[in-house]
Order: sequence, then C-alpha cells, then structure tokens
Amino acid sequence: MAVSSPGFLDKERIIAGPGFNRWLVPPAALAIHLCIGMAYGFSVFWLPLSRALGIKEAIQCGPEVGFWAELFTTQCDWKISTLGWMYTLFFVLLGSSAAIWGGWLERAGPRKAGVVSAVCWCGGMLISALGVHLHQFWLMILGSGVIGGIGLGLGYISPVSTLIKWFPDRRGMATGMAIMGFGGGAMIGSPLAADLMKHFATPFDAGVAQTFVAMALIYFVFMMAGALAYRVPETGWTPAGWTPPPAQAGNAMITQRHVHVKKVWGIPQFWLLWMVLCMNVSAGIGVIGMASPMLQEVFGGALIGVNQKFGELDKVQLAAIASVAAGFTALLSLFNIGGRFFWASLSDKLGRKMTYVVFFVLGGVLYFGVPGSAAAGNIVLFVAAFCIILSMYGGGFATVPAYLADLFGTQMVGAIHGRLLTAWATAGVLGPVVVNYMREYQLGLGMAREQVYNQTMYILAGMLMVGLACNLMVRPLADKWFMTDVELAEEKRLAHEKASASALQRGQANGGSGAVSPALVVLAWLAVGFPLGWGIYRTLQSAAKFFN
Repeated sequence: MAVSSPGFLDKERIIAGPGFNRWLVPPAALAIHLCIGMAYGFSVFWLPLSRALGIKEAIQCGPEVGFWAELFTTQCDWKISTLGWMYTLFFVLLGSSAAIWGGWLERAGPRKAGVVSAVCWCGGMLISALGVHLHQFWLMILGSGVIGGIGLGLGYISPVSTLIKWFPDRRGMATGMAIMGFGGGAMIGSPLAADLMKHFATPFDAGVAQTFVAMALIYFVFMMAGALAYRVPETGWTPAGWTPPPAQAGNAMITQRHVHVKKVWGIPQFWLLWMVLCMNVSAGIGVIGMASPMLQEVFGGALIGVNQKFGELDKVQLAAIASVAAGFTALLSLFNIGGRFFWASLSDKLGRKMTYVVFFVLGGVLYFGVPGSAAAGNIVLFVAAFCIILSMYGGGFATVPAYLADLFGTQMVGAIHGRLLTAWATAGVLGPVVVNYMREYQLGLGMAREQVYNQTMYILAGMLMVGLACNLMVRPLADKWFMTDVELAEEKRLAHEKASASALQRGQANGGSGAVSPALVVLAWLAVGFPLGWGIYRTLQSAAKFFN
C-alpha cells in the first residue's frame, strides 16, 4: 500500500536529526512572540483612531449613537472606550482559541500552528486597515479582535510544548525566553507604530491604516520565518550528558508520566493552578491599565517638585506630570519583560510551587505597603514596589507552562496550557473591573484622588492570598489521571512522533535538520535580538523621563 508523503507544514517534516542545535528553536519562538506581543501595545492607536475623521479634533457622536450604531457609523469618530473592546477581545480570544485548538496543535505541530497564527494575526491587521479606511469599526473588531485574537492564541502556545521537550533540563528558562518575547512585543511595536504613523500622516489622514498594512507585512515575514524554523526532537531525545531524575527522587512534584488533555477539566490540581494564574494575573493586569493615572493622582505636583495636589495643577503642570508617568509606565514594561526570564529561570532552582509562594507572599506584602508609602509621599518606595510586582506578574506567565509540565507531563502540555489560559481571559476582565470600578466608586463617595487606590490595593493583596492558598494545596497527581502505556503510544501515533532511525531519516529527507553551523545560530539570535534591543533602547529613553 502506498504511503503518502507528509506535506510541507506537517509535523513529520520538522523532526530534527542528530546534532541539531536546540538553541535555534528559542529564536523561532521569539520571532512569533515579539510580533503577537504587539497586542499589549495597541493602545498607541486609540488616540489617532478616536479622531480619524476630525484629525485635529474628534467629531463627537450624538447621544442617539449607541455602541451598535458606532460599529457602522461613518459620520462621527469612535470613542476610546469603544476602541478598548479590541483590547478586551484580544485576551478573551487568546484564552478561548488556545483552549479550543490546543489539542489540534499538539498533533499538527508548531510549524503548522505558527503559519496559521501568522495568517490570522497579520491578515487581521489588514482587515483592520480596511476598517480604518472605510471607517467601519465592525471590520476592526472582526479583523484584529476576532481573527487576530485567534492568531494570538495559537501563536502564544505554539512553542510551549516544543521548547519544553528541547529543554527538559531547563524548562523554566526555555519557556521564559519565549514568553519574554510576548511581554517585549509592545516595546518594539509601540514606538514602531508611532514612527510609522508620523511618516504616513497627512493633514487629512492620521496614517493608521497605512501603519496597519506596513506592520502586517513586517510581522508576516518574521512570523513565517519563525514558524518555518521550528523543529521538534525525536521521541526520547535528551540533551547530551543529561539523564532525567528518577521519579519521586529530589522532587515529587515532577512527574515522568503524561496526562491526556481531555481529562484536565476533572482534575482538582488543574483548577487550583487555574486559580493561581487567575489571581496572579488579575492583581497585575488591573495595575498595568491604570499605572499612569494612578501615579499622577497619588503624587500630583510632587512628581515635578510642586507642593500641590493633582486637582490643583494647571494644564502645563498636568502635561509635565503626564510625561513623568509615561516614564513610569515604560519602567514597568521593562520589569514585566525582565521578570519573565528572571523568575522562570529561577524556578528551575527553587521549584515552581515555591516560586509562586514568593510571588504571592512578596506581592501581598508590597500591595499592602503601597498605601503607606503613598501617604508618606515616598515616590521611590511606591515605584519600586510596583516594579517588583510587575516583574512577578510577567514571571507568573513564564513559569506556569513549566509548572504544568512538571505536574501533567510533557506529551500534551501545550494543549493543557491552552486550556489554562482561560484563566487569563477571565483575569483580563476581572482585574481592570476591580481597579477601575473601585476608583470610580471611591471618587463618587467624595474621597480625595490621592486616596482612591488604597482600598483597591488591599483587595489585590487579598486576591494574592487566595492564589497563595490554592498554590499551597497543589499536590502530585494520583495515578488514575495518567495515560496508560497503550494510551500514550496511541497519542504519540496521532501526534506523528517518530522514534526509529529509519523514520527519523525519512523526516530528514522531508525537511528535517541535522547538524547546523554555529554561525546560523548566531544569525538567528541577532535577527530577534536586534529589534528587541531597539525596543528596550526606546523604552529606556521613555523611562529616563521618570528619573529626570
């Protein structure tokens, strides 16, 4: 019987041969994550889009134009609150698409998933460009919000399982490298978008549509290069000189067995980790969205050496403290990205459970202490607290894939991670709601602006205590949850894994890779390192405003 050869995107085509350098895989993951990470930076478009018709001043919609009418109107500009729904959809679709298609990704392989992600994310930006050109917000919702959100979810989880299998000796560091890229995407994309809009802007056009097109094309090249560079190890591959630690020796929390993704909804440990991630993200994501106004309202004129409260400042002074607050926001983004690599790498030494204990205990103490530092007028302590908090927020994202691999095994960790990301989708709504609505409620009671965040900090500290309790209850899984040898063999067959030398040789003949030149590894890292370095440089420039 004739056996059909695998297609170009199939998993069999990307099995790495003997001598393949595993350090080529992280740059491939970074190439995708640095592009989809622009989801964090989309707010750079809100102001120019809010006056897309009026250019200098927004053409306000009348009271008769509600949200649904705003989706289709061509007569007035969109409100920033309406545009913010794209941001919400990003993270709702990220979590839901990762959960829905995570199992497919494990079987189809990272190359196919990466290509689909590139088509969806970049194609969504092109549809959004058409929406800006025609002034049809529903096209932007469909393009970037829905189609782009699906690409976001697939791109986010596409490298997780692959990296964990390539780096069984350093799981935390490996996933930290990739997810660091997601945090760094906005550091590159935001200043790039700002520069492109300035370039394309005319007296009659804000240049947003052209910027969407340009960024879609740039991102497509990078994401396709990353997807096509993915390679998977053959079954049973281990790094030279490394042997897996014996089961139950040294760390009972690290299993050598594997759980099927279809079982995780019924496993208590999965829901405990779901709460762990949800509480950690909720506590951090609300602060990210309100970092700039929070610093301005709490310290007011003290940010520029003026002994006046926020409500007593004139327009020039308000502009000056807004510039300082922008530097604070940039500083937080640096700690967010740095924390992803630092904490995930440290978790290889501390263990995942202990790392989350540090997140929740230290984070709770810092949140509880923020009102005191604010009341004392101590800007340095206030800023330092939030920098550490944001580093742990990013570190939580980067550490959780390795935590899942430890508990549930590596066979279907990408799919399980996809289902866990529904916690992120929940937190994306819960965190901002707590921070924003508590602020509005306190202001409505007549509380001074510099005090409206105090109760919120205590609530966020309480969320972290809930996360701590859930984390402390995590225990190794019972035997009944793991796949039998027969079930595991069948899943490996469905995942197109090849273990024999002859199968591996066929994979190489079909496009797999063997030994590679060290120069290629260096070039791959430069390809992602240069834009990341440029983004960090631009962010440091902005952060310098805070120190000045």
